[in-house]
Amino acid sequence: MTKNLPTYEGVLFDLFSALLDSEPLWSEIAGGAEAGESWRRECTRLAYSASEYRPFAELVAEVVPPPRAAALLRGLGEDLRPWPEAPEVLRRLSEHVRIGVVTNCSEELGRRAAALVGVPLDAVVTAEAAGAYKGRPEPYRLALERLGVEPSRALFVAGSPGDIPGARGVGMDVCWHNRRHLPLGEREPPLAEIDSLEQVLALAG
Repeated sequence: MTKNLPTYEGVLFDLFSALLDSEPLWSEIAGGAEAGESWRRECTRLAYSASEYRPFAELVAEVVPPPRAAALLRGLGEDLRPWPEAPEVLRRLSEHVRIGVVTNCSEELGRRAAALVGVPLDAVVTAEAAGAYKGRPEPYRLALERLGVEPSRALFVAGSPGDIPGARGVGMDVCWHNRRHLPLGEREPPLAEIDSLEQVLALAG
C-alpha cells in the first residue's frame, strides 16, 4: 500500500457480486455462460446509466425474456450462495465495525438476497429505497446515513468496476473484489484490488 490506512468505522459491500456468487444463476437461466454474462452485463449497464429510478423488475424485463425474467428474479432472492469466506469475514468485521450492503434492486429482493449471506447486517440499502441506482450518489449516501458513519471513515467493497467511481465520489475509500479478474478499463484504480474477501480484514484494520 502507498498510504496509511485509517481504522474504518463502517464497511459497505456490493451484494450480488462482492458477497454473493450470482454468475452461475445467470448462466443457468440463460442456458449458457456467454448468454448469461451478456444479460448480466446489459442489466448492469442499464442500471448504471439510468438517470431516474424505475422498478428493477422492469429493467430486467428489457433484457431477459419472460418467463426467464421471473425465474431470474426469484433465484436472485432464493438460490444464491455467498462466496465461501464471506460469512466468516463479515462476522469478524462486525466485531469492530458496522457493516452493510448497497445493491441495485428492489426492497423485497434486497432483503431476501441479503439474508442469504447468513450474517446480520447493520444496513441493507437498495436502489428502490434510495430512489436511484448506483453509481449515482444517493444509494451510497443513504447507506452511510443508516450506518451513522462519515464517508471518510467508511470502506466500500465494490463487486464491479462501475461501483468504484460512484462510491469514491461520495468520499469513501474503495477496494474492488475482482474475483473474476475483470479488466478495470480506463477507470482510476481503487485503493486495492483483491480476489478474496479475507483481504478486507487487513484493509479494515
